[in-house]
Amino acid sequence: MAGSAGELASLLDLERLEVDLYRGAQARTERQRVFGGQVAAQAVVAATRSVESQYVLHSLHSYFLRPGDTTVPIVYDVERIRDGRSFVTRRVSARQHGRPIYYMTANFQIPEPGLEHQDRMPEVPGPEQGMPLVELARSRGPEAAEQWEREWSALDIRYVGITGQGLPEDPDQPARARLWIKVDGELAADPTVQQAAFTYASDLTLLGAALVPHGIHIASPRLQPASLDHTIWFHRPFRADEWWLYDQFSPFAGGARGLALARVFSQSGELVATVAQEGLIRLRDDRS
Repeated sequence: MAGSAGELASLLDLERLEVDLYRGAQARTERQRVFGGQVAAQAVVAATRSVESQYVLHSLHSYFLRPGDTTVPIVYDVERIRDGRSFVTRRVSARQHGRPIYYMTANFQIPEPGLEHQDRMPEVPGPEQGMPLVELARSRGPEAAEQWEREWSALDIRYVGITGQGLPEDPDQPARARLWIKVDGELAADPTVQQAAFTYASDLTLLGAALVPHGIHIASPRLQPASLDHTIWFHRPFRADEWWLYDQFSPFAGGARGLALARVFSQSGELVATVAQEGLIRLRDDRS
């Protein structure tokens, strides 16, 4: 995956093949399949390039259909569903080997004033007081830390806590996890780059919240995890390369699936986005 902010920026710079048709490069990785956040982020770029600059992405809804092949580029085909006065809708199909691996529907709006309210940001220690996630990986062994640094160094992630470890026990919400996250380096101020970079990062830790009550790490060999769908609502402009609080929680797990939601706050306390994801959290059969 992206080992630096520069590599992440390169991943987001799609090659235009034809009108509404783009090709996305792959990062060097040891992963067996393409990181879902990469596909979603590149699809954001493809969709945004098809709309006029006064329209701003306010939501995306997507499904991961097949594992992506890390050895070949991904082709993104943009379909112009609707062009209205206030809203624009696009559908993006990401394909490899002639088959779709991912679908996204993205909605854009011309910004306008309106009624406002928001949840209050929880009281948490600042990012400088959080433990770098690479240090938590190191607690699982030097190989885990080395792999983290190779694959995820484009992101600076600081651990705040999970339910029962840094966060109080709460029987009403037994699955919570809080992190401070930002791109580790400065990106272009272009809103498309910032939104795409956030989309990339938003897929990395969210499903782990569904595992908190069960004491299983997302990288456990006992687990078969996979993102099934991913949704983001963008509420206000913000930068992915400045600290944002990822307040994650899981209201339900069952049927080998876990549902995770997250509120995203800027350091100043603004609620800037909301994210939702359902993923596979299947326990492997030890007899197989």
